[in-house]
Amino acid sequence: MAINLSKGQKVDLTKGNPGLKSIMVGLGWDVNAFDSGADFDLDAAAFMVGANGRCPTEKEFIFYGNLEHASESVKHMGDNLTGSGDGDDEQIFVDLTKVPANVDKIAFTVTIYDADVRKQNFGQVSNAFIRIVDTSNDSEIIRYDLNEDFSIETAIVVGELYRHNGEWKFNAIGSGFQGGLAALCGHYGIEVM
Repeated sequence: MAINLSKGQKVDLTKGNPGLKSIMVGLGWDVNAFDSGADFDLDAAAFMVGANGRCPTEKEFIFYGNLEHASESVKHMGDNLTGSGDGDDEQIFVDLTKVPANVDKIAFTVTIYDADVRKQNFGQVSNAFIRIVDTSNDSEIIRYDLNEDFSIETAIVVGELYRHNGEWKFNAIGSGFQGGLAALCGHYGIEVM
């Protein structure tokens, strides 16, 4: 049975699930029913960060343009351009046993592609969630539904996996950013051209 989290709540992932090695992080959302004149394209990404809170190189930024980390520890399953349908809109698989030692945290984010040009923000998105599934038995371990109203934000740090005393934990962040993907990249030390 899944644990439903609230914003800011932290929970043990591996301590309560001994033997947990591989997880699927599912992210989903719905676009509110109105016409902004352009389709919404939301993008999930993972930032693999070190103790300083920054990605060691741009290769630790996993997104639709860089689907898999060299260590094979984090793998993005590809961009969903419409977000239509039920369930996960995008999925990222994480092999906890392969995450490099210099990575302390994996932050999962969602951004709106071309938000400024399309005049879109997360106030126009509802039912956003992140869930963590044990891939060995397809059971949902953790779920965090974002209930906040992000009326002007174009990027959200949804949650993060992090190491603590040799175990993996999950933190429900739910923090919004203005400035889309570029703002997130700057936050995590990735230079945007």
